[in-house]
Amino acid sequence: MCKKLFSIALVSAAGLMQAVCGAAPIELAGITEPFHDVTLGLANPGIIHQQFFQEGDLAKKDDVILELDTRLEELEVTRRKAVMEQDKTVLDSTREVFQNTKSVSKQDLSKAQAEYDVAQAEYAIAVQQLADRRLVAPFAGHITEIQLHPGAACAPYQPLVRLVDTSRCYFIGHMDGVAVARLRLDEPVKIKIADGQTVSGKICFISPVVDAASGLARIKAIFDNPDDAIRPGLAATLVVE
Repeated sequence: MCKKLFSIALVSAAGLMQAVCGAAPIELAGITEPFHDVTLGLANPGIIHQQFFQEGDLAKKDDVILELDTRLEELEVTRRKAVMEQDKTVLDSTREVFQNTKSVSKQDLSKAQAEYDVAQAEYAIAVQQLADRRLVAPFAGHITEIQLHPGAACAPYQPLVRLVDTSRCYFIGHMDGVAVARLRLDEPVKIKIADGQTVSGKICFISPVVDAASGLARIKAIFDNPDDAIRPGLAATLVVE
């Protein structure tokens, strides 16, 4: 009788412990993706003149990856700079004469100021047009694909380079729309990668809507990958304890 009562007490304690600790761990199958994955192009057409990186290279933020032929744009920058400097000299001399001798009118001074302002704007436009001939990395990442090389002609917004940031990665999966209520943003999780690695992360996105067709909600968790030990694209399992 004592043994039976002791067994009942153990079962009751286990049930109480489960109620206190919560439900069983959640396991969710999904896929890993890089933090950034973009295809870069240029707004202007032209002939690719230089290539500064190869596929597989790591580019830093603001590094120039490809450059179109820039000879005309460089000449235009030089011309606009010379005109701006000349207009600045005229403005300074006109202002000095106006202030000291009054032998020039205020209208002449305003005209000189306007011409200098226009020259400044045209110089800035020329500088920007030169910069637009260069394909620049918007963030640090690995170059995984270069579609055109020096000598090839490219059209506006044609895909040229794929740049991927794998320093952080996402786990992306889909969970039952009712059960997803158990999850919380910033909740710590474990992510088991298909190659055997396990990393720690946290939930960063829970879809506010459920897909009507499947009844599933989209879930995202983020985790660090500083040494590129994990290759995004591998299958994974998210575990919430």
